[in-house]
Amino acid sequence: MVHRLDAYILQIAMSKRALPLLIIAAFAAAGGLWAAQGLFGSHTGGASTSSLPAVSSITLMATPRVLPAFSLQQSDGTALTGEELHGHWTLVFIGFTHCPDVCPTTLAQLAAAQKQWAALPEASRPRVLFVSADPARDTPKITGDYAHAFNADSLAATAPVSELEAFARSLSLVFMKVAGPSGRADDYSIDHSASMVVLDPQARMAGVIVPPFDPKAIAADLIALTKASP
Repeated sequence: MVHRLDAYILQIAMSKRALPLLIIAAFAAAGGLWAAQGLFGSHTGGASTSSLPAVSSITLMATPRVLPAFSLQQSDGTALTGEELHGHWTLVFIGFTHCPDVCPTTLAQLAAAQKQWAALPEASRPRVLFVSADPARDTPKITGDYAHAFNADSLAATAPVSELEAFARSLSLVFMKVAGPSGRADDYSIDHSASMVVLDPQARMAGVIVPPFDPKAIAADLIALTKASP
């Protein structure tokens, strides 16, 4: 797992080379991978994932982690809670619409994966959830328009920063506002985790996917997991 963690940290470093975030991201990424290897067993809940089919792009946790309650604001004005995600495998990616590289690239890769599972029944089809960590500029509608430009089936949401921080922390993800060179209030970027989190049909954290992403492998894994779910 060391080479995958190194790749993840390198991608974060390339974003704005923000040393504080790099340090936090290293610990967060390691935490996510440790969880995936089952070392957080006493803090997880639910049935074991040992009965699931083998996957190649996802590092599955030995036991899914039950998430604390959350409520995000969707692009259609409704609240997105864990209950709404029940019944589907969900890929969660945190970013922002002004992102110059990682976000559009990742959402394009996810859109390619979504096309491959589009034939699955809507009631159980895997979902992609894009969460903006820049609520000052990204309203729920802007966040939704951005995500839907890649694939109309994607879910999109945001929330006040404090709620986003709690949500990200529960998934072992991080983000940080980084001031731009002009010093203007509107000149800033958001450094954020480049990895994705996989939620199972009970909206529990079941695994992680770290860069580089392979859309075909991701699609194959999510199709297999969906077909194996009751």
